[in-house]
Amino acid sequence: MKLLLDTHIWIWAVNSPGKLSRRVQREIQRTNNQLYLSPISIWEAHHLARRGRFRLRQTVPEWIEQLLASIAVHEAPLTFQIAAAAALINLPQPDPGDVLLAATASVLDLTLVTTDSQLLGCSWLKTLPNN
Repeated sequence: MKLLLDTHIWIWAVNSPGKLSRRVQREIQRTNNQLYLSPISIWEAHHLARRGRFRLRQTVPEWIEQLLASIAVHEAPLTFQIAAAAALINLPQPDPGDVLLAATASVLDLTLVTTDSQLLGCSWLKTLPNN
């Protein structure tokens, strides 16, 4: 299975694996699954840290580098096609990061791993809920 990790799932997988369901932990660890991360998640993590959503013992770039080194992921490219698909997505509360992650999963045929009920409620989006 090709899994696109939502930003919080990626951070939890490295820093707080107890927040992940057993199924999500199992799927992330399964060697035949491919894990993907969008550049949008790097951008979101940077902004979460800058806004003080959690405390860091190192600089934000060092922390992100540590996260990237801690779990093997493929880069999910941000393409013109994904940007165009994102323009067509209407979510009740349109968070730009969520819209771009949903478009990425849709265009690249990835399963989005998330706890976000807004994304889990999209019938057109393949998701793996963290519950």
